[in-house]
Amino acid sequence: MPRWQGKSKGFPIGYRILVFVCRNLGVLPAYFILRFVAFYYFLFSWTSSRFIYQYFRCHQGYGPIRSYLKIYNNYYIFAQTLLDKIVVMAGIENNFTFEFDGEENLLAMVQGGRGGILISAHVGNWEAAGHMLKRLETRINVVMYDGEHQKIKMYLDSVTGGRNVNVILIKDDMSHVYAIGEALHKNELICLHADRFLEGNKTALRNFLGNDAQFPLGPFQLSASFRVPVSMVFAFKESRYHYHFFGSPLLLRSEEESKSVYTERLLSTFVEQLEQKVKVYPEQWFNYFNFWGK
Repeated sequence: MPRWQGKSKGFPIGYRILVFVCRNLGVLPAYFILRFVAFYYFLFSWTSSRFIYQYFRCHQGYGPIRSYLKIYNNYYIFAQTLLDKIVVMAGIENNFTFEFDGEENLLAMVQGGRGGILISAHVGNWEAAGHMLKRLETRINVVMYDGEHQKIKMYLDSVTGGRNVNVILIKDDMSHVYAIGEALHKNELICLHADRFLEGNKTALRNFLGNDAQFPLGPFQLSASFRVPVSMVFAFKESRYHYHFFGSPLLLRSEEESKSVYTERLLSTFVEQLEQKVKVYPEQWFNYFNFWGK
């Protein structure tokens, strides 16, 4: 069955058109265009639609017709979050508001002077809310696979000023681990996404929304190795212009706790909190592959 391939879809011309509309006409006209984009994917993106249907039908427990209709909503909200991220990072005029629930946990992390690790997932729109956490007065580094199309990435960097956050690319030579260590030494924050992996990565099987799913062990083992505070962070779109950010209380590895035990504690906490969030915001699940596949 198809698994995640480490790449994202999209076309540079599409981003250019939407940014032009946002700059000259506003966000709402761009949202109107996105309705047609979402409808196109609803009609023709058979592979991803099949897996999203299974998510709503088998794991959220919706009926067949409701599950089918939810596919379009999912594509439309996903398109909105991508556009919102560009609008916020590029400084385009907008009416977005943000509610920060647990920001004090991240402030305590920075004040501790050792940096910290934020663990998130491909749900909601953490990047847009994370961009607004400027009052933390430290840099946020996002660790990610270099899966964006190069032309798209170059264009997004040009309109967002290279992004407000620093990107650390995961590489085969493990140089990203040294970059993470250097950033933590500077009291910076590291954001890891812990819901996707490439074939060959170490994984752990956990019950998630009623069925076993594989989660990558790497983000949790890495967090356990550095002995810095960890917080589970998520942000969800609650209305047209409003986002709600969640930052969990800090998790710390005790002196007598082994790396493997702490890794398991981090993983269990993450899976539990992710499940709670997607039950509240079911349409903001953006993993378009066979997540529960063997």
